[in-house]
Amino acid sequence: MIDGSLDELFDGFTARDWRSDASGTVRFAMIGLGWWTKEMAMPAVTDSELCETTVVVSSSKERATDLAETHETVEHGLTYDEFHDGAASEAYDAVYIATPNALHLQYAETAAALDKAILCEKPMEATVERAEELVAACEDATLMIAYRMHTEPAVRRARELVRSGFIGDVVGVHGAMTQRLLDMFDDPNHWRLDPDLAGYGASVMDLGIYPLNTARFVLDADPVSVSARMHSAHDAFADVPDERASFRLDFEDGVTASCTASQNAARSSHLQITGTEGELELDPVFFPDEPRRLRIRRGDLDATFDFDQRDQMTEEFTYFADRVLAGEEPHPDGEHGLADMKILRAIYEAGETGDVVDVAGEH
Repeated sequence: MIDGSLDELFDGFTARDWRSDASGTVRFAMIGLGWWTKEMAMPAVTDSELCETTVVVSSSKERATDLAETHETVEHGLTYDEFHDGAASEAYDAVYIATPNALHLQYAETAAALDKAILCEKPMEATVERAEELVAACEDATLMIAYRMHTEPAVRRARELVRSGFIGDVVGVHGAMTQRLLDMFDDPNHWRLDPDLAGYGASVMDLGIYPLNTARFVLDADPVSVSARMHSAHDAFADVPDERASFRLDFEDGVTASCTASQNAARSSHLQITGTEGELELDPVFFPDEPRRLRIRRGDLDATFDFDQRDQMTEEFTYFADRVLAGEEPHPDGEHGLADMKILRAIYEAGETGDVVDVAGEH
């Protein structure tokens, strides 16, 4: 591959290299009916050949039943209390948890007790301690954390190129994800700005987790230490430390990942991996409504690939359903998500103290 033609770099690449021969349908209960569930997750399930939504769960019975009445496959609209009581549990096989971070644990516990497979949004909880409880509660259940970059074809190809040695030995990674939260939600009391619901902060927990986790995935490695700088000035960010943040992940062999995240900046997302022989650049990459591109550079070669733009959420749900139907454990699992939680905690500690914080042995 390293010395071959440009075409050979992509020969044999299959976007769904994870697909098994499993068939059937996984029926989902959607827990939390915010805009992401209604506008992103449920359409993605509809487009998947292995999934359908049959139950929706909300704090409002009216909201749940109204959505059930307007969605062809949804049979039941439940309140959270009804879900915890096991209502309509025969009507779904798996749950998708998309509530605020600090509420994930209770729904995962109930789903595990009902013997349902669990797809839980990231970050998996608000704190490390609650994430540990979630992993323990799901010890005998199928649990996947919803990192959609793991099934994004452009990211998977970048990972293969790194593994093949195409860019030589990795030297460093640069990643960023930023957006204007208050333009999206005209609400200074939005839950992502509430530490009781979001966890350690706003920008790194919600956005910085993308370059953090994607770096871990592409490098197939975990950091041994972290450092960070954080700043909040806007009144809406008074309760969180990270209106804007930069952080560094230090890996073995001197590899570093330098990342930025902000909930109050122009929209941007990219990941750049530099090696001793070449470079890979994914820009844009993290937002699902932007076309993903992979630029590869090595010697005289400089080419940009526009991938088949698969819906990231559909790929994620289809992968999860494929694992469930095949009776195989999905990845990223709870332990993988817990490792991120420990790294996130360390990043916030580093941002507060200014110290380099050791995370070796934490994951």
